[in-house]
Amino acid sequence: MRGTQAVTDPDVAVVGAGIMSATLATMLTELQPALKIVAFESQGGAALESSDAWNNAGTGHAANCEVNETPERSDGTIDISKALAVNAAFDLSRQFWSYLVRTGAIASARSFIHPVPHMSFVRGADPVAFLEKRYAALVAHHGFEGMEFTQDWRKLRDWIPLVMDGRDSREPVAATRMIIGADVNFGALTRSLFRYLEGTEKFAIHYGHRVTGIRREPGGRWRLAAKDASGTPRDVSAKFVFIGAGGGALPLLQTSGIPESRGYAGFPVGFRWLRCDDPGLNERHDAKVYAMAAPGSPPLAVPHLDTRIVEGRRSLLFGPYAGFSTKFLKYGSWLDLFRSLRPDMIGPLLAVARDNVGPILHSSRHRFAALREFFPSANPADWRLEGAGQRVQVIKRDPQHGGIQKVGTEVVTASDQSLVALLGASPGASSAVSIMIGVLERCFAEALKSGGASKLKQMMPSYGEALSDNPELLRRVRADTAAVLGLRNISAKRAEPEATVLPLAKTS
Repeated sequence: MRGTQAVTDPDVAVVGAGIMSATLATMLTELQPALKIVAFESQGGAALESSDAWNNAGTGHAANCEVNETPERSDGTIDISKALAVNAAFDLSRQFWSYLVRTGAIASARSFIHPVPHMSFVRGADPVAFLEKRYAALVAHHGFEGMEFTQDWRKLRDWIPLVMDGRDSREPVAATRMIIGADVNFGALTRSLFRYLEGTEKFAIHYGHRVTGIRREPGGRWRLAAKDASGTPRDVSAKFVFIGAGGGALPLLQTSGIPESRGYAGFPVGFRWLRCDDPGLNERHDAKVYAMAAPGSPPLAVPHLDTRIVEGRRSLLFGPYAGFSTKFLKYGSWLDLFRSLRPDMIGPLLAVARDNVGPILHSSRHRFAALREFFPSANPADWRLEGAGQRVQVIKRDPQHGGIQKVGTEVVTASDQSLVALLGASPGASSAVSIMIGVLERCFAEALKSGGASKLKQMMPSYGEALSDNPELLRRVRADTAAVLGLRNISAKRAEPEATVLPLAKTS
């Protein structure tokens, strides 16, 4: 256990020590310092699953480069509604992180965030035409002010020299770029938040403790059954429970017995990266470059060539390569999938597996060929294959298709708002602040009425206002957070980047 003191009879119990749990616990501590919070994590430290720096691409997802966030409608126009929502969610995250840096809760922005441009890159006449339409639709909105589009080879060689090296100059190519993009080390951020929480009086975390079940007690509280590595039990009773255990959230939610837990299954997908640590190559690539997903590929398997900055060192990642696994967590059990199955969800699971397992297994045989589509002159000797954690995609019953696979995060809430479970995956980490605000508004409404809303407004100046409808507020927020976090900013008057970029710093 860590924390300044033992926490008995907690008000809040948090399961999982990832970015979601850290964000909610930090917000609650800021809003209600007297609230007693206890957290459980099965591993020996925080952020060792999906929040770890090497288990995700570290993209501060703002829909700048993710082509799948802007589908083409049947009439040929581009739907940017989801992109606007993701964009606004990341601006909330930037505001919350800036508040924590200013107050000293996070020692340094350099420990977890760095400026890295976000780009979309396409090949072929039809994809180029689509990207140009996407660009026109996005840049018309102030949320994407400053986005650039080009088919000019000279400019592309300047932006992404590795991607253009050795490429056939007759091939139609195009790219968009947002200079204000970021690379985020969510593992370092999560550990910073837990260090801050451990220094407060009403918080304790139990590492090496696995929660095995959650059940309702007479009177409405929740009893969490947990065990340490030796099997020694540790049970706690709490008024409110947040299950933020990543892939392990669904089985725990099922033990609660709440009606809202029915009708869900999980489809596990394991991911791997090709990683390059060669300084010469890494210095020539300064971008997160996303392509269009191949037809039939899983929702999370959108190929991208990413600059990663971890502990002050630059690396390149390419992938992700999806593979099938029955584990729900990187450090989970091969029995996870089978233990989670309920008879009524076997059909929906098989319906989704039929459409996804084939593309997953096929793509794993063409790793380097896929990299060379991005980086034609890539040398196999410069790259190594690494695991990138597990994701569990949410599957829901669907009368028409049997089962549908949900992309993104799903928040499951008990009818009395006393228990919340977070299911699903990307772009969860980048949207953690927005998602947790939703949890607060549903489950801690009384606290918000009694001064909490004004505190949230202090932490996030745009809280309660739609940034998508207020260009001037968005520009002020971005200029302010860019200065605190050391990110580039776009000047509305000049439509060009201004930068207050902090040097690299190692993290612990």
